[in-house]
Amino acid sequence: MNILGYLQKIGRALMVPVAVLPAAAILMGIGYWIDPNGWGGGSPVAAFLIKAGAAIIDSMPVLFAVGVAYGMSKDKDGSAALAGLVGFLVVTTLLSPGAVAQIKGIPADQVPAAFAKISNQFVGILCGVIAAELYNRFSSVELHKALAFFSGRRLVPIVTSVVMIVVSFILMAVWPVIYGGLVHFGESIVSMGSTGAGIYAFFNRLLIPVGLHHALNSVFWFDVAGINDIPNFLGGQSSIDAGKAVVGVTGMYQAGFFPIMMFGLPGAALAIYHSAKKENKEKVASIMIAAAFAAFFTGVTEPLEFSFMFVAPVLYVIHALLTGLSVFIASSMHWIAGFGFSAGLVDMVLSSRNPLATQWYMLLVQGLVFFGLYYAIFRAVIVKFNLKTPGREDDEAVPVQAQTTDRTELARQYLEVLGGQENLVTIDACITRLRLTLKDRSIVDERKLKALGAAGVVKLGEQNLQVILGPLAEIIAGEMKALR
Repeated sequence: MNILGYLQKIGRALMVPVAVLPAAAILMGIGYWIDPNGWGGGSPVAAFLIKAGAAIIDSMPVLFAVGVAYGMSKDKDGSAALAGLVGFLVVTTLLSPGAVAQIKGIPADQVPAAFAKISNQFVGILCGVIAAELYNRFSSVELHKALAFFSGRRLVPIVTSVVMIVVSFILMAVWPVIYGGLVHFGESIVSMGSTGAGIYAFFNRLLIPVGLHHALNSVFWFDVAGINDIPNFLGGQSSIDAGKAVVGVTGMYQAGFFPIMMFGLPGAALAIYHSAKKENKEKVASIMIAAAFAAFFTGVTEPLEFSFMFVAPVLYVIHALLTGLSVFIASSMHWIAGFGFSAGLVDMVLSSRNPLATQWYMLLVQGLVFFGLYYAIFRAVIVKFNLKTPGREDDEAVPVQAQTTDRTELARQYLEVLGGQENLVTIDACITRLRLTLKDRSIVDERKLKALGAAGVVKLGEQNLQVILGPLAEIIAGEMKALR
């Protein structure tokens, strides 16, 4: 597997632990709604919900270790997740400040500050990746009969614990350097203030075609470089009291996405619809309406973005620039809201009572402006350069959503278009994409995939293929596996 394909695999696995964030956002959001002034101090029920959500947020490093190990394992077995947990516990225990002082024989006050931050998402991801690779390598090993009980999957956590001892000693030397580099990168962006936030948002959108935006997000949204924007925001008053959050600042890497996802991209969808040929408008409308509603309510934007990402890349660059501008404006004006899943209406409502949400309603006003900007710019560029957005194709049928509502039948159709079961090496999915490894990718008919409802197709390396399906991706992947 090439480097890009491997990074894709990690990016897919990252969605396993990230998927628990909506639970934290809902629990804490409802808690803040119940007790908008005391933030749990004036209501036992609110305190119960807020603390329950905080339990998830505070445990994100170990969730990353477990989730990544599970997500990257070849057969999604619980033993891989257990190995990820074992690996994380070994590393974080051996590299705790007290253990480092004892092992090195130095006073506690001379231990590098990096080891006080050893329990973080970066280390969690590293432990998860190593544990998954060990699982994929050793889960089928058979030992001598005398040790048969420890064969196969039971062997993996044991091997992981031993390997992690070696990894810990390596990290003892290199972790301060890695940590220093990550902190410097984070500080360089933070020092740029709102401009840095805008630059981050620009690259966040640019990396979506290859699925590597998750890696970038982990630097700004979690505690990889000390920024930890999402957990600190969801922590609300407790984060403020602990000095981890600043009103009007924490959430700056999230807030500006709301105007884009709730308003800007629906404006682009309307422009694409109005630019379509008359005979194709009805078909295009069915695609654009569904994609725009998904973006507005849930913040899932890939079905809409992939409708123009490859057929009109200039529009996608404009989209990335406008996203950077939106995040810059929201950050500059201190219009703040946050999310646990994505920047849609649901998360905006849940975060509106958070004490760190300042003038969040202005994001709606900003959104209306960006709706107009997206519509005007997209419509003008499409017409001016005769871009072949959906409904403007010269000789291809406009892809339509599959007519069948039977998910099993739809999965069977996808299998057929992908070359049949014998052509599929691996089948996986993240929130919006089928992620596939194929024996022969050349036999796949992209037009037929789009006719079944795919919003787009991404090719990586020689064998990897991603099919953009939106929220159906996980369901179709499961059905395809069941049919094998």
